[in-house]
Amino acid sequence: MKVVFLLAALSSILALFLIMYFIFSAGIPFIKEYGLKEFLFGQVWSPINSPQKYGIWPMIVGSVILTVGAALVGTPIGILSAVYLSYYAKGKLKYFFQSAVSLMASVPSIIYGFFALQLMVPISRALFGGTGMNIITASVLLGIMILPTIISISESSLNAVPNRYYQGSVALGATKEISIFKTMIPAAKSGILSSVILGIGRAIGETMAVYMVAGNQPRLPKSLTSGVRTLTTNIVLEMAYAGVEHRQALIATAMVLFIFILVINFLFFLVKRRDRHE
Repeated sequence: MKVVFLLAALSSILALFLIMYFIFSAGIPFIKEYGLKEFLFGQVWSPINSPQKYGIWPMIVGSVILTVGAALVGTPIGILSAVYLSYYAKGKLKYFFQSAVSLMASVPSIIYGFFALQLMVPISRALFGGTGMNIITASVLLGIMILPTIISISESSLNAVPNRYYQGSVALGATKEISIFKTMIPAAKSGILSSVILGIGRAIGETMAVYMVAGNQPRLPKSLTSGVRTLTTNIVLEMAYAGVEHRQALIATAMVLFIFILVINFLFFLVKRRDRHE
């Protein structure tokens, strides 16, 4: 059985290395030939017109803007929801909210995208004009989508803090709210920060929902009501009809996205390591 468990563990590691080999073996040669600066910071993506140009800077900016917007929307709502579940919700009401959060995590992203397309896009169109498919709509949608990650991990982190911290704070004369925000949340900050980092990882890797509501315009946005295209949607939109060089450019785009995800997971590792040392 030890051998079986070892093979199971090695299979996941092997799968990761195969993915890395496929992406980097196809992406690095293209970047060397096309030029790292031109690829990363080029502002024109035109794989069909001649001459072909493969600048992904607008997609990088779009991904970063939507991820930051999602974090601004999802982080305060997620943390406050976790506080409610940990310290205020009781009995059947708590069970109902926890079940709802779990259900949100299991909803396919295409359903979120369809919901935003039918409800959020018309509201955005009425408020801000244009098509309604813009940074604001996509950021709010992503903020909703990362809520289950932030809520569940933050709630677990708050529940892991010894209750004597709260009791001691109340015994010293602090109110319930002050005890929560001045004592319990700081004590659980590493876990809460980890939930935000993982939520950001979910947001930056999201594809179908963003594809439906972000506008998919491969150019630098001029305002929050502009449409944007992310790295993930760029790959989805064009992989089906891509030629040889075009396909290599898309794989190189996937490599850049993969590096972003690695950086996010490395930050998560540092946070957890710091938490263990504390």
